[in-house]
Amino acid sequence: MKEDIRARLLKSIDVKVKTADQCAEATAQAAQILTECLRGGHTVYLCGNGGSAADCQHIAAELVGRYRKDRQALAAVALTTDTSVITAVANDYDFEEVFARQVSALVKQGDCLIALSTSGQSVNVQKAAAVARSLGAVVIALTGEGGGKLRELSDCLIAVPSTDTPRVQETHITLLHIICELAEKSLFQV
Repeated sequence: MKEDIRARLLKSIDVKVKTADQCAEATAQAAQILTECLRGGHTVYLCGNGGSAADCQHIAAELVGRYRKDRQALAAVALTTDTSVITAVANDYDFEEVFARQVSALVKQGDCLIALSTSGQSVNVQKAAAVARSLGAVVIALTGEGGGKLRELSDCLIAVPSTDTPRVQETHITLLHIICELAEKSLFQV
């Protein structure tokens, strides 16, 4: 069992090292986009499924609450949290519309959508990204290797160089923490 644990930790480290080499520029771009969005008084929206949905809630909490510094609240909404809206849209329309419908109701020009999909192929996330861009929002996509269809629907793509879902998700939360920290530092001179 110890060897299995060690192997998984080393694999996670390996993916993060490759991400550091291949995704630093895109991560810096994402932090700049987020900073500009928030500095302009706009809102950050987040969407994703499963573990990525939990990451959306986590990052919205980091922005609304705080990351490292006591500071003013930043406008962030996880589109994964309103079960009444999600189930109504899924029931009345289709599960593929659960995020796009919310984006069409809430997102304004200058806002930012952070779209998470380990494969880049989640149709409901793709549709949200397409609607967000049509409304003049900037889309940051975090995916696994290649980016899937989200590649063409994003303004900034961070494609973690792995197809192993748990390792991609672990790396996404690390990258999102870094993006929050860089934005907070820029906005509040931490």
